[in-house]
Amino acid sequence: MTSPLGRIRVLDLSRDRPGQFCSALLAALGADVVVVGAPRDAANERGGARHARRGDEARDGVEQMDPEYYRGPTSADISLLGQGKRSIRLDLARAEGREVFHRLAEWADVVLEGFRPGLMTRLGLGYETLSKRNPRLVYCAITSYGQDGPYRARAGHDITALGYAAVLEFIGEVDGPPVLPGVQIADIGGGALMAVLGILSALFARTQTGRGQLVDISTLDGSLIFNVYQHLLMTLKGTPQGRARTWLTGDNPCYSVYETGDGRHVTVGAFEPHFWATLCRHFGREDFIDEQWAVGEKREEIFAFFRARFRERTRDEWVGELADQEICFGPVNSVAEALADPQLRHRGMIAERSTPAGPQVLLGCPIKLSDAPRATRGPAPRLGEHTEELLREAGLDAAAIARLRAAGVVDR
Repeated sequence: MTSPLGRIRVLDLSRDRPGQFCSALLAALGADVVVVGAPRDAANERGGARHARRGDEARDGVEQMDPEYYRGPTSADISLLGQGKRSIRLDLARAEGREVFHRLAEWADVVLEGFRPGLMTRLGLGYETLSKRNPRLVYCAITSYGQDGPYRARAGHDITALGYAAVLEFIGEVDGPPVLPGVQIADIGGGALMAVLGILSALFARTQTGRGQLVDISTLDGSLIFNVYQHLLMTLKGTPQGRARTWLTGDNPCYSVYETGDGRHVTVGAFEPHFWATLCRHFGREDFIDEQWAVGEKREEIFAFFRARFRERTRDEWVGELADQEICFGPVNSVAEALADPQLRHRGMIAERSTPAGPQVLLGCPIKLSDAPRATRGPAPRLGEHTEELLREAGLDAAAIARLRAAGVVDR
């Protein structure tokens, strides 16, 4: 068995969750992922003079490459999302650093970045430039709004994409304000996962054409796709549903969250009629079976019954009684409980390793392939750990590396 991406090399310039998680998945599938960060001296210099150089557009943009994510090698982000990657520190604000990056890109299969449109082009590191030296290069840019369109230059985050895509419009209580979901739907679902799909598609196309291409990923575009159910309702009914007024948002007793006697919560997903019938029979209320989609007073009567019943026992007692029934039932876990969940651990999604600072939780790869081994990624690298190794792979000799170190283009 071989890793599906075992011969693929990725240069990862991203500094936010979408790119970091995208390259983490690629690394889990066997790709050689190289994280490109700035040298310590350059990062410190730019951090101290950040507000004194607003006129240097390219350099100001490069400063974005060193946010709090890179404060230290024990960062939780690096530990969780850096598994199995290599690390090089390279000052792309300088011509010598950009030339080294060009050399690295000549043998790379993928370049991944998450800066606003235009920055990499101004640095001479955009797709058009890099692809001239490496026509097989797949270049993936993850942004909030995409490489074109009226919003392309705007700043954005997970919250803004969810707002534009009408995802937030359907999260919250009836007649209440929108509620932030607490998980990064746009960044991870609309950004990272779409980027993985785009990169793999471009790599597959390359096997037929021999050429790479630009993969343009917008977290707004991806978020809109995640809202497909509401758009289907709009198409079918001609009017949007109100907040918390659909079966997906708990408007019906058969698909909702219920509080238990210990103040915890359980999920009921008895959407299909046979699941609903099993739930009703279990509680001795066969008269509810034909009222699954009742409205008005009948719906409130059914809600009141189940809310009262579920408060009679603790969450874990209900899980023990109902989880294996044909109902679609489960607990609302805490993060600690999810990390200890036997199903997730059996599937290799949760692992631990010992570090000098104590046990460290590692997240596994959700993609399981029958003809590929489960990933056994090493720990996240120390920042710049593989700088000299990668420079040698790019064809630089000891004297050239020494000159780069002396000039501060790479770590001294």
